[in-house]
Amino acid sequence: MIARRQQVALALTAVLAAGAACQAEARDDAALSGRQAPSAADGFTLVASGDILPHHSITERARFDAGGTGYDFRPMFSGVEPAVSRAELALCHMETVYGESGGYTGHPAFKSPPELATGLAATGYDGCSTASNHSLDEGADGVRRTLDTLDRAGVRHAGSARNETEARTPTVLPAGKAKVAHLAYTYDTNGFSLPPGQPWAVSLIDEQEIIADARAARRAGADVVVVSLHWGTEWQDAPDRRQQSLAQVLTAARTGGRPDIDLILGTHAHVPQAYEKVNGTWVVYGMGDQIAGPMLNHQGVQDPRGNESTLGRFTFAPPTRPGGRWEVTKAEFVPQLFDIDAGRVVNLNESLAKGAEVQGVRDRIRDVVLSRGAANDGLVMAR
Repeated sequence: MIARRQQVALALTAVLAAGAACQAEARDDAALSGRQAPSAADGFTLVASGDILPHHSITERARFDAGGTGYDFRPMFSGVEPAVSRAELALCHMETVYGESGGYTGHPAFKSPPELATGLAATGYDGCSTASNHSLDEGADGVRRTLDTLDRAGVRHAGSARNETEARTPTVLPAGKAKVAHLAYTYDTNGFSLPPGQPWAVSLIDEQEIIADARAARRAGADVVVVSLHWGTEWQDAPDRRQQSLAQVLTAARTGGRPDIDLILGTHAHVPQAYEKVNGTWVVYGMGDQIAGPMLNHQGVQDPRGNESTLGRFTFAPPTRPGGRWEVTKAEFVPQLFDIDAGRVVNLNESLAKGAEVQGVRDRIRDVVLSRGAANDGLVMAR
């Protein structure tokens, strides 16, 4: 397995070197043209990616990329920046909390450099879910520092809060002519109790609370409601029973015949999981880790799946009748891999990503993503 990882790393390092000029050219084009223009029907495209989990090796790579002074995370995202920046709305999952100055840590309790928020903003992310099992690694102070830092970078957030008012106010982001509410929840906080007097600090998964929050967001004017869920069984390719059951309940919830939730985005399992249309709503059970160091599975073995992920891309069209639903007219996924040697996220479907090993990784991700019949509902692998 490790030999396979080394072969893939060598292939990807060559890809990155060969493609640097092309990526720079693509970024220049994006800067000139701005976000992807909305369609003639005034719809929008939303992209979402998986867990950002900066282990010590990731932090050290960002320090190297900054020339030894500070931390620069922008190069890590350069391979996916074109896909992210061209969408009208881009969402990430910020799994860890930020520290103040130095003393950054990795597993098991994470404290990440705040410069990461700058990297997210430069890549084109508009918002991030911040509810995870690591949300309380630094207690209430970690929540506050993280949200303050994201605010300064201009990146919106959902799933953790500094006060009760913030917790009860849905995060609403513009996407073309639509208003998109982003809600986020986690299954647990690794045994850390919610801060005294702050039961709202991190949003925990409760199906009735999620539905109530989605309905409140709709009443507040949201055209589309997106729910991020930190859930599932680590290292399991298939969604577990709890994921499937919760997906059924959430997608079945309706008000006046209209679904309360329009898209579910899953994280936490460390591996890519299936996409599936449930009760007419797209569910991504798990996008995998977009950024992480070498990942050891439950057997203590380095598992390359822990550095594989997908970027989901969904094109929404406005209702065809007053009070109707914004419909997903195009559903796509982009297979990705984090090259732990080069310290870069790689889009495995770029034309430059050649070679049997790279294609083998891409095809494995594709097979998992399509394993629950999503292709029959129109999901396609895209660049």
